[in-house]
Amino acid sequence: MSFLLNCPNCGEQNAYNFRFGGEVLDRPDHTASKEDWDGYLYSRKNEAGVQNEWWYHKFGCHKWFLALRDTRNNRVIRTFWPDAPPG
Repeated sequence: MSFLLNCPNCGEQNAYNFRFGGEVLDRPDHTASKEDWDGYLYSRKNEAGVQNEWWYHKFGCHKWFLALRDTRNNRVIRTFWPDAPPG
């Protein structure tokens, strides 16, 4: 069974056509401490279950989009543009 992603622009394709960008995190503001920025840049929860993730369509439209994916089984629940609500 192959791991498929549905690009909001190009449609469903093999995950090898994409680049994983990591979990969606809240970006610290300009007044944040060095420790806050270190946590943002280098720490990930890496929890089993559904998470909101960044994906880049490397061999397609070259656009970033978001995916809700269950990390336990790689089931992609939904893909959407960053400005769309995740619900």
